[in-house]
Amino acid sequence: MTPTTTKTLYDTDFALWIDETVDRLKAGDFAAIDLDNLIEEVESLGISQRKSVHSFLVRLLEHLLKRCYVPLPDCYRGWEIESRNFRNELKKEFKYSPSLKSFLVEIFEESYGEALESVREDYPDTDFPNVWPFAKDVDTLLTEKFWRDGQ
Repeated sequence: MTPTTTKTLYDTDFALWIDETVDRLKAGDFAAIDLDNLIEEVESLGISQRKSVHSFLVRLLEHLLKRCYVPLPDCYRGWEIESRNFRNELKKEFKYSPSLKSFLVEIFEESYGEALESVREDYPDTDFPNVWPFAKDVDTLLTEKFWRDGQ
């Protein structure tokens, strides 16, 4: 198949393009690989993982902030469950790509700012801290209950 045909295949049947690309890679037929689109796809995988980590972190921080600062006891259990769910999603990302832990550290302040903006909009009468008041290391974020028992 010519590169033009492969590009057309990429545009018209992505699943078949993947199958053929994998077959060519396994066969060592590198000359027939649609290299431009392959590079684009590999790059997008990394971007996608980072976007997932960013999104899960923002959502985790939102739920932790709500659980720690919003005085609605009827909602505590739901926020705790959601915190656990987002932690589990982050743990999955880190299981397959441990290097993303350093990315989480890089984006923490930005993510906290996004979470803070969101919860302040939803709960304007609640006083949330401008700066994350707890430990920021990945292991603590993924395990610690930042709220007090009985709260």
